[in-house]
Amino acid sequence: MSNVLEAKNLVKDYGGGVGLLGVDLELPQGKIVGLLGSNGSGKTTFLKLVAGILTPTAGEVSVCGIPVSEQTKGLVAYLPERTYLNDWMKVAEIVEYFSDFYEDFDSEKAFAMLADLGVDANLKLKTLSKGTKEKVQLVLVMSRKARLYLLDEPIAGVDPVAREYILDTIVSNYNKEATVIISTHLIADVEPVLDDFLFVHRGKVLMRGGVAEAKEKYGRTLDELFREVYKKCSANV
Repeated sequence: MSNVLEAKNLVKDYGGGVGLLGVDLELPQGKIVGLLGSNGSGKTTFLKLVAGILTPTAGEVSVCGIPVSEQTKGLVAYLPERTYLNDWMKVAEIVEYFSDFYEDFDSEKAFAMLADLGVDANLKLKTLSKGTKEKVQLVLVMSRKARLYLLDEPIAGVDPVAREYILDTIVSNYNKEATVIISTHLIADVEPVLDDFLFVHRGKVLMRGGVAEAKEKYGRTLDELFREVYKKCSANV
């Protein structure tokens, strides 16, 4: 099984703020991976480095064997934490815009997902609730046939029912030859859909592995395990 993502001694120095401190990892295809940690742990920095939005201070990162660059942006579908769409546009217009912009975008799939999620594509984005806007953004990302999906806090700020819809949409619609990275601090919510996990804290990967194997080895849920690891790490500071 080939690796979709590889990072070697990846560093991002903000000059005193939390960035990344020498991250090494390999992620194979066909996995849903949780990038798990508290706010400010370096999750968003990592995703932006992989997406090519930030430039690393040191180290290397590649997607499907290609160093992150303009070339890899066609392989990566990135969902940022904050809304980036134009509020004045109708949802259908945004779908058409993405179809024109991305060669791998499937507009038919997008409209089908919107219908499944109960989103009226004829409404303007500014008339939608926060949770519905986040559904629209997720649909746009998951309608691409990417090799790597980077989802930054896709379930933050929405109610539990919406979280279930969002996670079900991710599991049901990602390209099975791809890998999905879900960044979140809501570990208990995402745990049921994850294959693998990465615990991050202050720019470092504290622990990683398979979810099923970790639960069997430690006899705890992933959320309980994270709290234990995080508490030990904080106590050693």
